[in-house]
Amino acid sequence: MDSVRLDAVDLGLLHALQVDGRASFSRIGEVLDVADRTVARRFARLREHGLARVTGIAASGLVGHAEWLVRIRVRPGGAATLARALARRPDTSWVSVLAGGAEISSFFQVGAEAAVPLDALARHPQVETVQVQRLLRHLTDRRWQGRTSALSPEQVDALAPPLLERPDPVTMTDLDRRLLPALAVDGRADYARLARAVDWSESAVRRRVDELRRQRVLRFDVEIDAAVLGFPVQAALWLTVAPARLVAVARAMSAHPETAFVGGTTGTANLVAIVVCRDADALFDYLTERIGALDGIERVEPVPITAIAKRAAPVR
Repeated sequence: MDSVRLDAVDLGLLHALQVDGRASFSRIGEVLDVADRTVARRFARLREHGLARVTGIAASGLVGHAEWLVRIRVRPGGAATLARALARRPDTSWVSVLAGGAEISSFFQVGAEAAVPLDALARHPQVETVQVQRLLRHLTDRRWQGRTSALSPEQVDALAPPLLERPDPVTMTDLDRRLLPALAVDGRADYARLARAVDWSESAVRRRVDELRRQRVLRFDVEIDAAVLGFPVQAALWLTVAPARLVAVARAMSAHPETAFVGGTTGTANLVAIVVCRDADALFDYLTERIGALDGIERVEPVPITAIAKRAAPVR
């Protein structure tokens, strides 16, 4: 990948797309006070270099999916091959290589009554052990601050799409089952291209995308390597927290600028987090000062993330 330096326009564009991944370039340009052609050109450059990608993400609970966190110990030299294989699966997200290649972590999204394909994983020649935990709840209520700090509150309000405070239950339709995978591949695909992909009318596709967004079933995210933003050190934290303190610890961690994700899980380690830091010293300070100051944490296992094979979007 070629080296690309991000300036204030790039950072503003990335933040704007986090607020509304389908906002028009003219609307983003108006908010940033930049020509829409400049905004479009900058986004094309980021995509060309593989630095940014907008993807549509469905709320797993609202579409009838359960999420499972799978930790896999692998044989020496086997992590890259297995990570690529997991990344190609349609039921995985966030496939990462940990501990210098000794372990892989992945989220599986399956039907609420379906099982994680443990037999197939256990039989893989590179796998030594498999550990599975159910992800019970997402406990982070905002995006990672490292990529959402370029815009003012007024600019964010100007871009934010309308959402229902208390959305009604949503019944998934055949159109949804076609539309959501297409948006996962490219969250900024225009309505005409989406209509052709799902074999539906353009007006129906436009209307349904708006409905799913308002109902909070569908949101848009920008995939970007944190290292490009100056945060090359990432780690997964497995924490064992006293049950009575679990929510309080999760809320405190969610407010930390280093935290990208916090989730409550089953198992002895009942809280999992992804943290992003500028260097190893910053990670050490975070563990000893911020995490160490929280009451209720009985044990913490930090494991460095050495590579990410898949985030949320399908691998192209």
